[in-house]
This record gives sequence, structure tokens and C-alpha cells, in this order.
Amino acid sequence: MRLLHVSDLHFGRPCRPEVIDATEAVIQSGGYDVVAISGDVAQRSLSGEFQRAAAFIREASRVSRVIIVPGNHDVSWWMSPFHIRGTAPLYERYRKYVSQELEPVLAVDGATFVGINTSHGVAMYTLTKRPRDVSIIGVVQPAQLDRAAGEFANTDPGALRVVVMHHNPVRGQLSHRFGIKQPDRVMQRLGEMSADLVLCGHDHQEAVNCVQTATSSTVVCTAGTLSDRSRGGRPSSFFSIDITPSQLTVTPYFWLDGEQRLNPEPAQCFDRFLRT
Repeated sequence: MRLLHVSDLHFGRPCRPEVIDATEAVIQSGGYDVVAISGDVAQRSLSGEFQRAAAFIREASRVSRVIIVPGNHDVSWWMSPFHIRGTAPLYERYRKYVSQELEPVLAVDGATFVGINTSHGVAMYTLTKRPRDVSIIGVVQPAQLDRAAGEFANTDPGALRVVVMHHNPVRGQLSHRFGIKQPDRVMQRLGEMSADLVLCGHDHQEAVNCVQTATSSTVVCTAGTLSDRSRGGRPSSFFSIDITPSQLTVTPYFWLDGEQRLNPEPAQCFDRFLRT
């Protein structure tokens, strides 16, 4: 199985059309079973941004299965601050143009992908002591983790278990920040449900981490961004991930400005934790 993992496209002013076009060409090569998009397809949750995102998804769907979850930039939190009008207004445009499902489940031969919506707008339970976290920080509620565990419990023990979420549950190298509240609790539960792979973004710096316990091993792929908002001047990037029954191989693709093309970088390989 082969996956393409992309995040933080930010259609709108930060978007880089040349990088998007090149990424679409890679997808259209037909070499990917699944394209996973881990949120922030929009910049300001505008209809036109979502319409362009819908075109990206539609073209990818011609050659691959696609799974997508919303990011914080895809949520119109100002339409219902503190959820005073409920949560429906937060996702109205996303649901209209991108997907009705906020937490999709995708089953393919040999793998189950479970989406977790970490982007809840502004609510009492999303607040932290840092004012800059307002509307930006991610949250995973216990019921969401229970649901994901239930989905994986119904899969074959040998099937790949993949979580797709927007906010990074591991600390960013340059930002020194976690994308979600209570990251240790979230990673502990993901390990308990034997998640093999977490696909996320948000930090705008690509990173691959392996979180191991005595009973599990979870590879966390934090994709960079295809926009001009890369952290630390990093190039735009995405991940190509090859899966065999015993191994995960993660290859980053970076955009080379001087050559106007995408270039694969050295891969990282991880042994899969085999369940019985």
C-alpha cells in the first residue's frame, strides 16, 4: 500500500499554485492507494477557498481513495463563539463544499483510517492559559478516542491502523509547541488502541516521530505545508508513505524553488508492531 499525506494547503492568499499543481501531478500519476489530507485546506474559511479545495479533492478521487478532516482554519468559529448557536455554524461551509463528514472512516484492503476532528472552534473546553491559543489549539475529547478505539477493534488484527487528525500531538522542533491539549493523554490512548500511524499537520514543519511503549509503536507524521507559511523558512512539502506487512517507509518530498519541482529526500523506515 502507498499513501500520500498532505496538510495545510491553505487555499487563499498563502497558497502556492505552482506547488499545488506539482502535487496534483504526483497524485495523478496513479501511484497512491490513499490520499490523506489532515486539515487546513482553507485560510479564512471562505467559500472560494473551499471550492478550490473541493476541486483538489475531486481530482485526487479520480485515482485514489481520499480521507480528509478539518483544521482550525477550516472552522468559522466566529459564527458561534463558545458554541452559543451550537456547533453546526462552525462547519457549515466546510460541509457544503468539502465533506459532510467531520470524522470519516475509510476502510481499504489491509488498512482502516479513522478521522478525528481536533478543531472545535472556541469553547470553554478549548481554552488554555495562553491567549494566543484561542481558536488555534486542538482538542481530542475522551468520547472521540473511545469512538476511534471502537472502529479499530472491529478490524483485522493485521490491518494497518491509521488516525488522521489536524493538530500535532508531538512537540514541534522549531515551535516547541504541541498542537493539542493534553498530548500525553491522547498519545497514551492511541497507543492503547494500537494505532500504527498518525497523520497530522498544523505545525507547518515536517517531522516524523516514533512513539513507543512496551505494547505499541506509533509513527507520527506531521506534514509540512504547501503554502508560503512554512516554519523556519522550510520548503513546502508532503509525505509519501509505503507500507508492507512488516515496515513503514516515510519519504518527504520538498519543493525546490530554484528548479521549480518536487524532490524526494532520504526516507525513514520503521518496523511495524505486529498484533496477534
